[in-house]
Amino acid sequence: MKQNLIMFHELSAGSAFWLPHGARIYNKLVNFIKEHYWKRGYDEVITPNVYNLDLWHQSGHAMHYKDAMFCFDVEGKEWAMKPMNCPGHCLMFAGKIRSYRDLPIRYADFGVLHRNELSGALSGLTRVRRFQQDDAHVFCREDQIEVEVIGALDFMQSVYT
Repeated sequence: MKQNLIMFHELSAGSAFWLPHGARIYNKLVNFIKEHYWKRGYDEVITPNVYNLDLWHQSGHAMHYKDAMFCFDVEGKEWAMKPMNCPGHCLMFAGKIRSYRDLPIRYADFGVLHRNELSGALSGLTRVRRFQQDDAHVFCREDQIEVEVIGALDFMQSVYT
């Protein structure tokens, strides 16, 4: 029985259209994950969808992923749709002077990501060009790493069991 959760269209290949019932299920899953983030001290952030490609060169992502990025010209400079959140979170963290007492800082992001997957590689919801993922980054002191890793593993276990 077809449940009419999502659809795809050739005019936006690799991008799911979430139909009403699918959107309800999707939003329930997002809210479920958000509750887990809040319980564990993560702060939700929202980051831009487009960055100057200089950021991707600085982070090292361009060297490995530029062929799979949607790049375009803006006033004579190369820009790209973000394929991941990591560099944006690093910009946020570096955006102000912090004390060691401020750590750990846990950012959670549900931002839209774009990857220029080859049309032959597109497959349902597993290989797409536009998607959202719950993504988080933890900035911590060296003496906090073990506790943060254990916390992340506990997070995964509690969500998947």
